[in-house]
Amino acid sequence: MAKSFKDLVAFQRALDVVVAVYDVTARFPKAEIYGLTSQLRRAAIGVVSNIAEGQGRLTYGEWRKSLSDARGSLYEVEAQCITAERLKFINQRELQEITWLLRNAGRALAGFINWVRAKERSTKRPSNPAT
Repeated sequence: MAKSFKDLVAFQRALDVVVAVYDVTARFPKAEIYGLTSQLRRAAIGVVSNIAEGQGRLTYGEWRKSLSDARGSLYEVEAQCITAERLKFINQRELQEITWLLRNAGRALAGFINWVRAKERSTKRPSNPAT
């Protein structure tokens, strides 16, 4: 188990997504500063924020919920990047690079969610052990 959320592979890979999103959105039209630029950056930051927040939760169930929220934000980033490509704010190559980073982060996050889920199950005790 990682000592800090900063040591988690899922967190590190999600940070790669944040950096890529900030790089591409820096070139978005200025008119999008409060639109897609802001939305996409918030979604990317939401991934790392939820991973970090989860480690601070008191129960495995709460932790898993935060990680699930992070997973949802990964999908949000992907949908917004597809939109940005359709609007010609990013090119196909940039979309492919970000999609690869998203998949990479998603795999790490899925593994971590499974680990937390297993921990959650192992701590639950039946209400009537005699049955």
